[in-house]
Amino acid sequence: MVSKNQIKLITSLEHKKFRQKNKLFIAEGVKVIQELLLSNFELQHLYVTEPIFEELNKKNITVISESDLKKISCLSTPNNCLAIFKIPNEKPIKNTGLIIALDDIRDPGNFGTIIRLCDWFGVSQIICSEQSVDLYNPKVVQATMGSLARVNVSYVNLSDHLSKTKQMVFGTFMNGENVYKTELPASGILVLGNEANGISKEVEKTIQNRLSIPRFGAIKKTESLNVATAAAVFLSEFKRSEN
Repeated sequence: MVSKNQIKLITSLEHKKFRQKNKLFIAEGVKVIQELLLSNFELQHLYVTEPIFEELNKKNITVISESDLKKISCLSTPNNCLAIFKIPNEKPIKNTGLIIALDDIRDPGNFGTIIRLCDWFGVSQIICSEQSVDLYNPKVVQATMGSLARVNVSYVNLSDHLSKTKQMVFGTFMNGENVYKTELPASGILVLGNEANGISKEVEKTIQNRLSIPRFGAIKKTESLNVATAAAVFLSEFKRSEN
């Protein structure tokens, strides 16, 4: 059974200001929760509709009905479990290797997918502009499929941070150098821009190398690539250059 106060708290965590106030976030689904349990994230409580995660201390688990799960779930079709984790303190930025910088990424699905891509390609650091979507948005957490546990995400004044870095800064544009014909280093910062407006003028001033993915269609009228799709291509090319 979930009390009214518990329901009120859990549903409030859909909103950033209450996540920040309570230092808590929501994770749903066995895969996501299992990955977070195996990491350094601290579980506050787990709600399940059937006996799973039996290795956990019973005081941290409440068995609830499917109807109660629907009341607290952020999903249109709830899974069989929902967990509340504590938001950890932000870790120092890792200034080595390839780093992804996100300039005002707003779509939770895109952000979560980019985190998952970074995990796949062995990129352990993402830096985000302060306007980018919140890391602990439930839709971001869901889209990471647990990769949230292995990628460090930091929020900074992006133009200021990039202007002070000693690393080479690459930006993704429609009119940059062909990424397939560019010699890429093993380390550096790759900037991806806002879904609608691309990289901002302030951040663009800090970029030393403009890269693009060429269009191969006969007509070449496609306006642009989805930012997460573009991230996959650029990450693949940067990592391919290491071999």
